[in-house]
Amino acid sequence: MKAKHGVAPYMRNGTGGKIFNVFLYVFMAAFMFVMIYPFWNQLIISLNEGTDTMMGGLYFWPRKWTLQNYEYMFTRGNLARGVVNTFLRVGVGTATCVFCSGLLAYVTTVRGFSGRRLIRVLFIATMYFSGGMIPYYLLIVNLGLTNTFTVYWLPNLVDAFYMLLIASYIYGLPESLTESARIDGAGDFRIYFRIILPLCKPVIAAVCIMVAVKHWNSWFDVIIYNPRGNWDTLQVILRRILLEREAASRLANDQQIMEAMRRLTTNSIRAATTMIVTIPIICVYPFFQKYFISGITIGAVKE
Repeated sequence: MKAKHGVAPYMRNGTGGKIFNVFLYVFMAAFMFVMIYPFWNQLIISLNEGTDTMMGGLYFWPRKWTLQNYEYMFTRGNLARGVVNTFLRVGVGTATCVFCSGLLAYVTTVRGFSGRRLIRVLFIATMYFSGGMIPYYLLIVNLGLTNTFTVYWLPNLVDAFYMLLIASYIYGLPESLTESARIDGAGDFRIYFRIILPLCKPVIAAVCIMVAVKHWNSWFDVIIYNPRGNWDTLQVILRRILLEREAASRLANDQQIMEAMRRLTTNSIRAATTMIVTIPIICVYPFFQKYFISGITIGAVKE
């Protein structure tokens, strides 16, 4: 039966529609619980006394409240410097990557440029083929980028995936906009910054989220290209603190260490570490959610 006013038959107020709505609400509530509960469980473990956590039975609420896990994290290992380095990396890395990837995306969409397809193919090839970790490491060393902040953003100026995403969105814009601007005497830079870029706000916001999360979670490249530790990020410092705590828990013969840390366990420190790393991203994501969704869906158009 054909639906009226664009409403599906199962969404009407009949018995079948009500049953479907109840099933949908129950399913979504169960799905939301499955997604949220692991994060909530880590939160209550981080707020509970470590020795009490080892007894188990923590499900929805801490038994013995304490902030000692967070005090231990924030009083060790140059955490403030790691936070500053991380925010610098996220800010500079995101801005440069989005700027350069956006410019390249626009170049590959200029229909009057004969080399746009070749450029796109060359960058797509980098998504499937690479020289490997060792040649890449030797290149970074020969360029003198080790133990510098530049190694965090310069090798990531252009990303082929983000370039394709932005280019797909630009292809969906009316071609008459750029044609009329060219007739009025506007150059490519003016067209991009005055016309294309403002219209690409959804996909730019989506790419900003993905690039920022990528830089925020990166830690392996910090260990490899920053051996002196001058530019350690938050993730590396938290990892180091967690490893120190695990090593200290194995020293059962050292009574001073065990006495000072008797209320801390590896699980409670790991939970606190998870909260410190995750909460900033969770706080930022809701502000960009609508741009993220529209940028991904609208940008998925064919050439």
